[in-house]
Amino acid sequence: MTGRRFFLLFVLVFGLSVQASPPSYPLIVQIPPTFDITNIVTALGGKIIDTIPGAGTYLLRVTTVPPSWVASLLGIQWIELNEGAALPDFGEVGILPLPPNAAADWYKEQPSLMMIRLGDALPYSTGRGVVVADINSKVDVAHPALIGHLTTGYDFVADKPTGTVALNQSSASFMDQPSFIDQSSASFMDRVSATFLNQSSASFMDDSNPAYSHGTLCAGVIAAVAPDSMIMPLRVFNDQGSADIFTVAKAIRYAVQQGAQVINMSYGTLNDSPTLRTAIKFALNKNVIVVASAGNKNTSAAQYPAAYGGVVTVAATDLFDKKAPFSNYGGYVFVDAPGVNVFSSYPGGYYSVVSGTSFSAATVAGTTALVRSLHVNGVAGYVAGAAISIDSKNPDYAGQLGHGRIDVLRAVKPD
Repeated sequence: MTGRRFFLLFVLVFGLSVQASPPSYPLIVQIPPTFDITNIVTALGGKIIDTIPGAGTYLLRVTTVPPSWVASLLGIQWIELNEGAALPDFGEVGILPLPPNAAADWYKEQPSLMMIRLGDALPYSTGRGVVVADINSKVDVAHPALIGHLTTGYDFVADKPTGTVALNQSSASFMDQPSFIDQSSASFMDRVSATFLNQSSASFMDDSNPAYSHGTLCAGVIAAVAPDSMIMPLRVFNDQGSADIFTVAKAIRYAVQQGAQVINMSYGTLNDSPTLRTAIKFALNKNVIVVASAGNKNTSAAQYPAAYGGVVTVAATDLFDKKAPFSNYGGYVFVDAPGVNVFSSYPGGYYSVVSGTSFSAATVAGTTALVRSLHVNGVAGYVAGAAISIDSKNPDYAGQLGHGRIDVLRAVKPD
């Protein structure tokens, strides 16, 4: 179809009315590879803001959002507005200094990792040769616990094209909200260092930057679980904790194209987005394991990408194999992992104790890296087959916690 015919169709549908200051909308459009986006942009009277290379997915700024039937006439496969999300403030977060004479990865012996038998599993696999892409906020690349564990990543925030916007920036939380330690892990802190790692020695930070720690915390968990894997940090959340669907989808495809075998997605949205769904499908079709957090709303309502088929969706449990009070549940959960009072790296060379399905997902992402180092195919099956059923300890959630709580040793140990 010629550009003139596109323009005539646009005039026919929308008329020639002119507004003094028309509003603009961030519109994602998906077109077949044989179509010319220029003609479509002309017909919509818009402007190209960004594109996902090789995907036929474009982010446009338009003054009028066409109805779906008009988009179909223009040859567009689907459209959606580029939705955004923002993080809540973390409030006071307890931070801990490195204990005297302690190794940077001292926290690998914490109760949650001992429970899943990580130490016993590492003689069989350390994740060597596997790249884990963590789509997250900024990472403290100089943190002692992460030095030697990171490979080249990409900052989608710094390189975001001018004019990129999203709707509903303050709508729903993408990431999980850490909370400080309670008494159930205090004994571990005392065992590590009687003088440093206990509640009386913890300092507190009024963290007004909601994205400040999330990327570093998740990377620290992955590094502890799969110490010889390489973590590809992909920053999509800015310093205010905001992201958008288009950038997340762009990061997923980037991770696959750069050779990641595992993608960790410790966040979610309530919107079933065709843009996000298509990117997830692309990764799964390339035999990439996609891990996602189930969410922290204590509900069975679906969040995405967790609810997409083929995603390794992770709910959170405590040290007694009980569902964490905050953790989501439901038929789309694949496995569970400890997510209450998890120790990990914190920006500035510190450490912190946090809770959330974000950190359960990071634990499973590391576990899949261990398995992927041993097996090219069927990775999720090995993790599921090794899981311990916890339905008897969670009678109110029977059948809604997937295959059970992971057991890393059983997942990697030869039969």
